[in-house]
Amino acid sequence: MRIAITGAGGFLGAPLVRLLAARGDAVAAIVRPGTTQDRLPDLAGAMRIIEGDLDTIGALEAPLADFRPDVLVHAAWAGVGAQDRDRPGQLRNVVAAGELAALAGRLGASTFIGIGSQAEYGPVSGRTDEAVPARPVTLYGIAKLSAALATQRICAQAGLRWAWLRVFSLFGPRDNPQCLIPALIEQIGRGQRPQLTACTQRWDYLYVEDAAAAVAAVARTPSAAGLFNLGSGRAPPLLETVIHLRDLLDPTVPLGVGEIPYGPNPVMHLEADIGRLTALTGWRPTLTLGDGLRATIAWHRNLVSRTP
Repeated sequence: MRIAITGAGGFLGAPLVRLLAARGDAVAAIVRPGTTQDRLPDLAGAMRIIEGDLDTIGALEAPLADFRPDVLVHAAWAGVGAQDRDRPGQLRNVVAAGELAALAGRLGASTFIGIGSQAEYGPVSGRTDEAVPARPVTLYGIAKLSAALATQRICAQAGLRWAWLRVFSLFGPRDNPQCLIPALIEQIGRGQRPQLTACTQRWDYLYVEDAAAAVAAVARTPSAAGLFNLGSGRAPPLLETVIHLRDLLDPTVPLGVGEIPYGPNPVMHLEADIGRLTALTGWRPTLTLGDGLRATIAWHRNLVSRTP
């Protein structure tokens, strides 16, 4: 299979490139011009690198026409940081996604797969399946939902299989250091007491390599079309996860539980119903939360040991 991936140097895109290359698929990794490829240091010979960004989709047509993808996975997104999630700049992602779907049709691809977000649902409480109405409350969620609707229509017009995976919460190596798990690994690893909310949420965490395997499973399953939730399907209490992580790192470090307040409109129960994804592709997470935490800690410790 020939698969082109936008955001190939990103947190989810890079493990997906690794997985597909290891399986023998031909991969075109689309990365921003001039960006370091630190998430893909050992794969230069196993993929074709195409430089491009979301503001110049037209420039991708010639190199992608030469590559001739069967599947285009759109994993790139501008403005994923917390400070950018409610800014109008999110809306340019909708145009880019639509242009990419149209480009996939012109190139003769069979499938367009987009990476969405649980933010498309807006505030929900409890286990969430794909039938839950989408009521996003941030411009990030609104843009993701708009991109889903736009690409679905464009793919229908072009005769492409369309799949959209709403990602819940991922973790693993090379995560954004500001996210909870890497931030805790950094603080507790230095023996520092982390300040936390009451951590009474229930939270669905999925190891990033399992998420990559889910995207690959959708790509390889011709019947896998439409909306899919992508998570672990389990949502233990967040405090339980935090304590587990602390105990793996250093059980003597105290936790500052309840020392900081929740932000406005916190999500208190994030849990993906993955039944549709599993039924159509056979995919299930392979790593437990504990195993994923161990693998992530090991990666961080290795990084520290190699840092001068």
